Amino acid sequence: MTTAATGATQAPSPRPRRSRHPVDEVLPAPKLFVYGFQHVLAFYAGAVIVPILLASAIDLSTEELIHLINADLFTCGIASIIQSVGFWKIGVRLPLLQGVTFTAVSPMIAIGLAAGGGTEGLLVIYGAVIVAGLFTFFVAPYFSRLIRFFPPVVTGSVITIIGIALLPVAAADAVGGAGPGLDPASGRNMAYALGTLALIVVIQRVFKGFMATVAVLVGLVAGTLVAWVLGDAHFADVSSSGWFGVTTPFYFGWPKFSVAAIISMVVVMLITAVETTGDVFATGEIVEKRIERDDIARALRADGMATTIGGVFNSFPYTCFAENVGLVRLTRVKSRYVVAMAGAIMIVIGLIPKAGALVAGIPHPVLGGAALAMFATVAVVGFQTLSRVDFHDHRNVVIVGTSVGLAMYVTAQPDVAKAVPDWAQIILGSGITLGSITAIVLNLLFHHVGSRRGPAVAGTPGSLIRLSEVNEMTREQFVDTFGSLFQGPTWVVERAYDQRPFADTKDLRQAFQEALFSATTEEQLALIDSYPDLGAESVAGGDEGEDSLRDQASRGLTRLDEKDHLELSELTRQYRERFGVPLVTCVRDRDSYAQVLRHGWERLNNSASQEHAAALVEISKIAAYRFDDLVADANPIHSARTRIVDVDQMA
Repeated sequence: MTTAATGATQAPSPRPRRSRHPVDEVLPAPKLFVYGFQHVLAFYAGAVIVPILLASAIDLSTEELIHLINADLFTCGIASIIQSVGFWKIGVRLPLLQGVTFTAVSPMIAIGLAAGGGTEGLLVIYGAVIVAGLFTFFVAPYFSRLIRFFPPVVTGSVITIIGIALLPVAAADAVGGAGPGLDPASGRNMAYALGTLALIVVIQRVFKGFMATVAVLVGLVAGTLVAWVLGDAHFADVSSSGWFGVTTPFYFGWPKFSVAAIISMVVVMLITAVETTGDVFATGEIVEKRIERDDIARALRADGMATTIGGVFNSFPYTCFAENVGLVRLTRVKSRYVVAMAGAIMIVIGLIPKAGALVAGIPHPVLGGAALAMFATVAVVGFQTLSRVDFHDHRNVVIVGTSVGLAMYVTAQPDVAKAVPDWAQIILGSGITLGSITAIVLNLLFHHVGSRRGPAVAGTPGSLIRLSEVNEMTREQFVDTFGSLFQGPTWVVERAYDQRPFADTKDLRQAFQEALFSATTEEQLALIDSYPDLGAESVAGGDEGEDSLRDQASRGLTRLDEKDHLELSELTRQYRERFGVPLVTCVRDRDSYAQVLRHGWERLNNSASQEHAAALVEISKIAAYRFDDLVADANPIHSARTRIVDVDQMA
């Protein structure tokens, strides 16, 4: 009876709710609109600059330029919805806004002029754009198979380059924008730019929640209002613009197809595919979503489809916009539906010229101030990615250093592209393009082509010891090479030897740590007891070995005055009386002598067991720094940099 009653009244257990990734979260409509509009404002200037540059170069009329801008915005909206919402195997489903790639500007101008300029040139451009878009769509799954050639050293370099290379664009806006408005000496331009940036920073610092996420929008609106009050923001074009305008397919006529133009545009799309891959990895890093081969394929299919649609609707090749990648990181709003809303807003702006004229009224310095924060944030994402790179492997130092250096070379001196033939200007005309290709090629050269000897992990320039050679060493050779990592007995190194082969330098480090912490208590105590006292005269005299001298000299413990020496001696005496072993601390892990001293006095309050564990951790840190010294000696670039620092310190 009771069972029946219970069965009759018991409600069905609710089905467990599946957790939803922040990327897939659908925000309330008001928030979607505000966040989406913020993306549009951040994106607008970059979106319209390509048709403006192209129209000026191939001599289009003002009426034709207005139609190009409306068509561009309309198609940008469609492309962004495809990329963020996605369907079938198209669209990466991340908060990525699509815009016309700057990489295509120079080739399109060359194609248009070669065809006679004007609308005739446009028709040849559109023919090449349509074919290049289809090519990208169908080649996407094959290109995505190359993802194994995009480790963090490549993606981190590309993302960093994208952020740094775009900063001059933001700086140009901050001083009045490219063209006749450029005035770096204007205090008013500086005030607008820095004021907008300062307001964004203050909002991020003072406010939390919704207000912090719309900091860029508030900065842009406030900066524009101040400029309008002071007479520096103009909206006269709003009244003269129409209320409604539709972009129709093939508005300028049926496209024309030229083999040379098509090849040029295909090359552009291949380069753009690299940039898109970098942006996808950057966004994945920001929203904490793992990027796989299929994600790259879907993103590139969306690029290809959007580019084909662009050719039909009188627009140009599309890629992900780095401005908005930075905005996602800055605001921490990860929902892809925010970008979908931004796409919808752009479609509306493309259909309502008055709305476009209103947004276009934002002064360049105000936009530049916001862009400084957004572009720099993209670079920070690159730094985060590079933090996962093993820079003890000097090959990675060369890859990052060379690719960033070349990217900055053509970014700082863009006219160097004029020194090469037209076909090469596609690559040298963009720091992002040159730097990205350099990172990919060098990664192939150093990590995938030829003898895979592995990184240099010890030795000196001219007599390097490679990881493959470490794995082939005898026990005696191994101990002779790495015995200096630890003071006194060599059993730690000997047991690490038994864990060969080592896959990489990280694996080698972990072998030493495993041997240290898995030893018996008696062995560990004997090892601890072999370390010299801090500030001991035997260390300063070199009797304890070069490594101990280097360790303690790094914070001046070998050249203390009498007062400091007595204080340190008292600390080490009390420590030895309490625990029966010397005070072992990783001096190089402290910022100053005062911090070394404070750290030691604090440890006197530990229990014996806790202090035993703390000493082992400090020994592990000391060994890590000594390992770094070995790698630095094996790395000519790192070694040279270290020598410069040493000379400066001696001076």
